[in-house]
Amino acid sequence: RMPVSFPVTSRRQRASATFSLSFLSLVFSITAFSSSYWCEGVRKVAKPFCAGQSKEKHCIRFNNPDANNSNAVQYIWETGDDKFIDRKFHAGIWYSCEENINGKGEKCRSFISLTPPTDRGVLWLSIVAEILYIILLLAGVILMSVEVCYYATAIDGLKINAFSAVITVLAGLLGMVAHMMYTTVFQMTVNLGPEDWRPHTWDYGWSYCLAWGSFACCMAAAVTTINKYTKTILEFKHKRKKLERTLKIKYKFPDP
Repeated sequence: RMPVSFPVTSRRQRASATFSLSFLSLVFSITAFSSSYWCEGVRKVAKPFCAGQSKEKHCIRFNNPDANNSNAVQYIWETGDDKFIDRKFHAGIWYSCEENINGKGEKCRSFISLTPPTDRGVLWLSIVAEILYIILLLAGVILMSVEVCYYATAIDGLKINAFSAVITVLAGLLGMVAHMMYTTVFQMTVNLGPEDWRPHTWDYGWSYCLAWGSFACCMAAAVTTINKYTKTILEFKHKRKKLERTLKIKYKFPDP
């Protein structure tokens, strides 16, 4: 039997493109998973009363001997936005942090403890799906790096393509489900979470965009891998037919 060969340069280029997309997706997913900027926003916090002769900007000056009266306090809190301060916050899968009123550092709390008890199971499923997503991406990157660095024949490349395509597609599905579950949990936490955390305004942050960018790169890598696998199969069939025709002409085998 005569060996079937394919252009090595084109195969390496396609394998390198797929590896680059998978590696980029892995870096994006790890960065997003470990950060706390999935969502950013502002909380309106009532300014505290100024203590004594304090000249702080972020406190209410109320020179009334009856300052502890509940009606007076209620009146002060309802006099307008100038009695409130905007406190920025950012939240991720693990933590939710907000700036202190005096502007020194941040105060962080576990985001899991802020979610409603009925939604914590969904959040844990999201975390597990994110971890599996990263693990599968890592496995895909390892397979693709093996393909780029070394394989002996086109058949070995086809086997690696098949495994990496399945792993990458499965990773993409897990990533999509994980991102959507976290989005649902965050929106439920905004509506039903603790009153001392609920944001006044909020929007998605750069980590959230990075997570979906990782998903996009993952699916692009999967499509490229499947396309590479299909193209190699077609090339293999074309080369085989061409070889059979050459052998028939050379040895004059009759057609069946």
